[in-house]
Amino acid sequence: MRIAVRLPGFEDWRAQVKCQVGCPVDTDGGRYCQLVAQERYEEGYLVARAPNPFASVCGRVCAAPCEDACRRGTIDAPITIRALKRTLTERYGVESVHPDAQDRLREALVPEGNRYPGHLPTAPLRRPAQAGGRKVAVIGAGPAGLSAAHDLALLGHDVTVLEAAEEPGGMMRFGIPEYRLPRSVIRGEIEKILALGVTLRTSAPLTAERGLAALRAEGFEAFFLSVGVQKGRDLAIPGVELDGVVKAADFLLNANRGYRMDLGQRVVVIGGGFVAFDAARMALRAGREDREDDVRALGASLKAESDARLVEALDSARAAVRGGAAEVTIVSLESFTEMPVLRTAQGHEEFQEAKKEGIRFEPRRGPKRFVGSGRLEAVELRAVTRVFDDAGRFSPAYDDQDVVAVPADGCILAIGQRADLSFLRPEDGVELTPAGTIKVDRTTLATSAPGVYAGGDVAFGPRNLIEAIANGKRAARSIHEHLSGEAARLEAIISVQKIPTRDYRMIAGFELLDREAPPTLDLGRRSGIAEVESAFAADEAIAQGARCLVCHVQTIYDPEKCVLCGRCVDVCPEYCLALVPLEDVDLPEEERRALAAAAEAGGLPLSAMIKDDAPCIRCGLCAIRCPTDAMTMERFQLTQRYAPAA
Repeated sequence: MRIAVRLPGFEDWRAQVKCQVGCPVDTDGGRYCQLVAQERYEEGYLVARAPNPFASVCGRVCAAPCEDACRRGTIDAPITIRALKRTLTERYGVESVHPDAQDRLREALVPEGNRYPGHLPTAPLRRPAQAGGRKVAVIGAGPAGLSAAHDLALLGHDVTVLEAAEEPGGMMRFGIPEYRLPRSVIRGEIEKILALGVTLRTSAPLTAERGLAALRAEGFEAFFLSVGVQKGRDLAIPGVELDGVVKAADFLLNANRGYRMDLGQRVVVIGGGFVAFDAARMALRAGREDREDDVRALGASLKAESDARLVEALDSARAAVRGGAAEVTIVSLESFTEMPVLRTAQGHEEFQEAKKEGIRFEPRRGPKRFVGSGRLEAVELRAVTRVFDDAGRFSPAYDDQDVVAVPADGCILAIGQRADLSFLRPEDGVELTPAGTIKVDRTTLATSAPGVYAGGDVAFGPRNLIEAIANGKRAARSIHEHLSGEAARLEAIISVQKIPTRDYRMIAGFELLDREAPPTLDLGRRSGIAEVESAFAADEAIAQGARCLVCHVQTIYDPEKCVLCGRCVDVCPEYCLALVPLEDVDLPEEERRALAAAAEAGGLPLSAMIKDDAPCIRCGLCAIRCPTDAMTMERFQLTQRYAPAA
């Protein structure tokens, strides 16, 4: 039987750094984790901040798709990448005593590229930008809009952000509870963006009377629509109009503006994601301040149509708990094994925190109707027999013979949100999808109207923070290309550095270290807006960073130096290596002939060294054991630059 193999190339090497591939903005999470382990904090911060204008925010609330992609997660548990970002931002981010450290990144932006992969070059593609820059309007000051403004300003454009609310930040400010994300951190990040020359107009909503046409008349040449989705969705079941039934968006907007909505002692949350968790925990926190007794959780949850809606559900439940409720329980359509939020590292830890605070969970139930006379008195829940159909589509089925009534004083509907696009007029030429979102080209984020782009929730529906940031950055690049009249591409450059074998060592015991969640506040101190999660202590951060498998380092094999002793194969603790006859290897014939010719020219047996990269822990024992330096450890680095399209 032949062994299927392939000769590694650039994409194989890049794909090994799975955390970076998994990050929507290409943050090199592994690299900054390694720098934390080496106590090189400032350099680590610059790596984290380079592609992400909201690094300090993401260090606290990012959904961390990088962790779900992390290669160590296939061995035991992923690296705590998000929490280690906070380790760095607390030392050099906007919340630190060195808030201007990020300004050093401007020095790294040069025409031939930059040393921080993912950081947008400021150099023009071919010619200098026009004096004063081209006028661009960004509609909405949420994470997508502000990220677009950040990159457009770096590219030399005259950017104005128009925000309907009285403060910028979008759902970062009005949707995420302060106990998860301090407002001072949001303000610090936004102030650094405005310092690039971005103009911000708050309390400036677009309307049908003053919309895109009026902005064109003011001289704006391009637009990025990122108004978000702040209107909650209703449930089409009886009783939804009763007092005490509120939408999660309204509940969280009021809570985060400092207005308390009294939903009573028993609160039901319809939804099963982070937004529901946060709302429940927030209500319980305030209740503990008043009573200091045993507070539990009561609620119900409905499968959200996306992971972002799961986030909304968790936030809502946790907010309700902090708002004075005595009982809150999250009841989901799915079983725990089916819930997408529990398939992520961050979601699992959030789930554990909610349970620790007293929130109960009852899976496989969904709402049938709300019961009450003017005011909500109970929620009827029916059993769920199926959540997904045979094709894997969300298509719940219920058993209406199995119904329970749950007493409730209030209910929060955390089942998703929709956009308010009443400012668009037919003559604007912006086409919508059947779902009510703005139709865009998924590659460029261009809408059907020339010069108009859209991204974030308003184009794709509720999604997580880092995806919105990525949309803003992608739109900025598209707008720049549109205004300059030149298409461009990001060109990747790879450099390889051989590490002397005598100098290559992983931190002792790295393979035995367990993943640890970041520290959290004691239950008795979780009140009001007190931040629940804190940063790792220095020694804890170093240990967590040391768990990184250093995927940037590759074992490189030189067959001309190999004497076929097999020592590298014998010493490998993960059985990654094998030395096999060439005839056992399934290769394209052209590659087979080339290898055979090279082996014959060197007078070597026709053998091949094959490696399974997935379990490799980069211990370096193969290189250390090799007597001829045929096996070496070499670090590769990717940099990026803009290049004119061919």
